[in-house]
Amino acid sequence: MRSVIVTCGLAGLALLGTVRCVPAQQIEEARRIFELTNQDRQQRGLPVLRWDSALAAAAQAHADRMVRHSTLSHQYPGEAELQERAAEAGAHFRNIAENIAMGPNPNSIENEWMHSASHRANILDPNMDRLGVAVVRQGGYLYAVEDFDQGSQVLSPEQVEERVRQLLRAQNVDPSAPARPAEEACSMQHGIPRGSNARSIVRFETPDLNQLPSQVVGQIRTGNFQRAAVGACAPDDNQPNFTTYHVAIIFY
Repeated sequence: MRSVIVTCGLAGLALLGTVRCVPAQQIEEARRIFELTNQDRQQRGLPVLRWDSALAAAAQAHADRMVRHSTLSHQYPGEAELQERAAEAGAHFRNIAENIAMGPNPNSIENEWMHSASHRANILDPNMDRLGVAVVRQGGYLYAVEDFDQGSQVLSPEQVEERVRQLLRAQNVDPSAPARPAEEACSMQHGIPRGSNARSIVRFETPDLNQLPSQVVGQIRTGNFQRAAVGACAPDDNQPNFTTYHVAIIFY
């Protein structure tokens, strides 16, 4: 009888889970998919993905659900969305994606993914740097899940503020003004903190502290400001593990 492979892919998202005891064979098969995915990346000059145990735990929980439902889906009734499942498993990320499939063996599944545009895009996404894979064998087939993410370091507000100060110094702006008014401004959706003599306030959210957002650069380029205060505040509770930094800069 001819082998049948069923796959489904979802980009830009990711997973949960309670980890059960996984048979050794299934661990080996999951690792084989991990190796094949990295081989496909290396052949195209992309860096290899690092194994992530939190993503693997999330993937395992979802693979178990696929078997129970005997169908392929990225979300079942009563199940949280991909981002929330990954966050609950302990993953921290800037971006996340998922491939799911059913097939006879790891090689067949990887081959099918590489011949599907959406799955291939996840595998070859240069921004992804971590991967967790899980499989469940049922009825002669593997139900497979691989979760990718672009990991992000979790920084304290003080560390975020110092990173932004460094970026401002590189733009010849003195960021030494006291942080408290900027921290208050960060926690406000609009307006100016009481008692502040701010000339301009820029609030922004970013996952990338390697560069200043365009709106900040625009303010600096006016040449009207030489001194600033930087304040960071708590992220949006609705996306606790999407590592997005919330910052306010007061220009004087």
